[in-house]
Amino acid sequence: MEQRPVDDLADAGFDRPGFVSQSGDGGERGTCAVVAPSAAAADPSCGDAAQEGGLLAELLGRAASLSAVDLFSQWHNGAGDRLGRTPSWSRYSSLLPAAPPGEGEQYGFEVDLDRCSGCKACVVACHTLNGLDEAETWRDVGLLVGGSRTAPVMQHVTAACHHCLQPACMTACPVNAYEKDPVTGIVKHLDDQCFGCQYCTMACPYDVPKYSAGKGIVRKCDMCSARLAVGEPPACVQACPHEAIAIRVVNQRQLAEDAEAALFLPAAPDPQLTLPATAYKTRRAFPRNLLPADYYRVHSQHAHWPLVIMLVLTQLSVGAFVAGWIADLWTADVQEHALRPLYAASALAFGLLALAASLFHLGRPQYAYRAVLGIKHSWLSREIVAFGLFALLAVAYAAAVAAAQETAWLGSLAGRLARWTEPLRLGVTVFGAVGVACSAMIYIVTRRECWSGLRVALRFVLTAAILGVAAYWLSVLLATAASPAPQLTAIVRRQGPAHCRLLIALAAFKLAWEAAIFRHLLSLRMTPLRRSAMLLGGELASTTLARFALSLLGGIVMPALLLHWLQKPFVDVAPFVTTTGMLFVACLAGELLERRLFFAACAAPRMPGGIR
Repeated sequence: MEQRPVDDLADAGFDRPGFVSQSGDGGERGTCAVVAPSAAAADPSCGDAAQEGGLLAELLGRAASLSAVDLFSQWHNGAGDRLGRTPSWSRYSSLLPAAPPGEGEQYGFEVDLDRCSGCKACVVACHTLNGLDEAETWRDVGLLVGGSRTAPVMQHVTAACHHCLQPACMTACPVNAYEKDPVTGIVKHLDDQCFGCQYCTMACPYDVPKYSAGKGIVRKCDMCSARLAVGEPPACVQACPHEAIAIRVVNQRQLAEDAEAALFLPAAPDPQLTLPATAYKTRRAFPRNLLPADYYRVHSQHAHWPLVIMLVLTQLSVGAFVAGWIADLWTADVQEHALRPLYAASALAFGLLALAASLFHLGRPQYAYRAVLGIKHSWLSREIVAFGLFALLAVAYAAAVAAAQETAWLGSLAGRLARWTEPLRLGVTVFGAVGVACSAMIYIVTRRECWSGLRVALRFVLTAAILGVAAYWLSVLLATAASPAPQLTAIVRRQGPAHCRLLIALAAFKLAWEAAIFRHLLSLRMTPLRRSAMLLGGELASTTLARFALSLLGGIVMPALLLHWLQKPFVDVAPFVTTTGMLFVACLAGELLERRLFFAACAAPRMPGGIR
């Protein structure tokens, strides 16, 4: 039996190919060949077997045929040679730069908005060619809407990494996992160097780096640099049916000038933040009310619980050390012998617990040692160095304080160690304060409105003060309960009212400061702070109520109750310790929820999105 394929693709008009059976003499009598149904019908001797053979032939023909996509792929890659119409990369030459960038130049995407139809072929091609995870995308298509009822405007926008002149992701990365190619200007991510801290996802105002939980690292578009190097177009450029995406050589000085004039894209993040190299062009004049389709949609961000715990506990630890030092000015003689070991050990324990919690935020914690590589430019690297020195000095200080009490065992060595306690405590305080400042700068440099310098600094400093005072006061009462000496009871009498009043003032001020954000609900504009207020009063309302209730209870109600008890002539230490322990737990829980809202309710900038 001889088979011949249907004529070439062009002659077939891209129809589904099949196989035509041509029988010669038909073979031996009594044997049924696998033939087409028409041939089986012409040979009644085959009976039922002919019908089965015809069905089998049809199924085999379908299995042997190619889909329209496969046919086009064959033709595109050379199956049309005999037709003399084999495509080549010259087809995309108009979409690629004719020469590599020169001095002061780099590659950049050029998007013709007049050609973009929103088909998302670029998204599919990028996802497929780069082998991305199922829910991972490096290129997105958004929608801008505006105009009037009589002249509505809908504009699709495709966006990927902008390969900025001053990439925020590269500056924020503590392990130098980003590099900007000195020739092409392409910002590449080094997957093997990344340890998955995700700070670049917060620093990028365009929401470009994407965290892959399965791999434990961040990944992003590299403009298909391997394809560009051999003259092939990137996946998105090749896939776009309207040739709306191209690669161009752009002048870096011109990029800065365009950013100054805000010549980027309506409703996009401020281009002056990073100087993006993508150029959006159109021959039309957009209406002034053009906005993203998801402009009025608000949704909470990732809570980052390991960061929540790390930030709160490091600030608690630093605050406790500082509170103990200030209290020493009042009772230096008794404090040295009775209270220092307890509050130093407790503050150290919280600090070490915070550093341990930070490891759970890393996608690949086994590479945590790399975190100091970016100390020249990354505030995260500086934070890690500062808190690392803080922890080392805190261990030494706690050990020196404890050893100074053991005069019976250590003899004169205890006296020599005691002389080191003050220099060590100074170092603990200084590096602790530097660490808290670096923690604040990590978020301030993102230039989000909800993470402005004043807002972040006040939150972090007040958290350290509130929890530091509460932790120190609890350690005083625990020491008093363990050893009810007259000196310790005098400390409770002398310091107690001041601690309670200070805690009430700090908690009241912090709650009032946080509640002030709700005034932005009255704003006529959809500002980032209004978005945050909407989240706090909407999607995150239960967390917000719990945060205020716990802080009100632990920071105001219970200290007021303790203050009332201290007015009595006789003080029973046991209920004081219980109430203060509840006070500390309530304050700690309230600050943990506050820090969760710090992340979840912060409206992040991003490129225009679509309707969901």
